[in-house]
Formats: sequence, structure tokens, C-alpha cells
Amino acid sequence: MKIVVNYDLCESNAICMAVAPEVFEVRDDDFLYLLTDEPGEELRDKMEESARRCPKQAITIEG
Repeated sequence: MKIVVNYDLCESNAICMAVAPEVFEVRDDDFLYLLTDEPGEELRDKMEESARRCPKQAITIEG
């Protein structure tokens, strides 16, 4: 699976980071960073929850 973030939509509100800190990180510069864009299949539930909870729907999952 591949995680794609539309940074034009992303508000860096860190909801995704609260769900999956092993994949998403909002740093001191207030920007969201992907720690990996291809997390293991064991994280699929967290990725789906992150995408679902994103208020701007900026996260998509491919594959």
C-alpha cells in the first residue's frame, strides 16, 4: 500500500499523527511529514482510520 498526501489540502492538524505516529509527523515547522509512504500491511487499519478522520480528506491510500 502507498500513502499519498495532498499537501495543498493538508492543514497539518495532526489528527493522522495521533492515529499513526509511526507514519505521520507534524514537526515544529507546522508541516506534515510522511515517515514512510509505504507502510506495512499491518498498519492498514490505522491508515484507513487516518484517511477517514482527516478533516480535509487530504490522505489517500493506493493499493
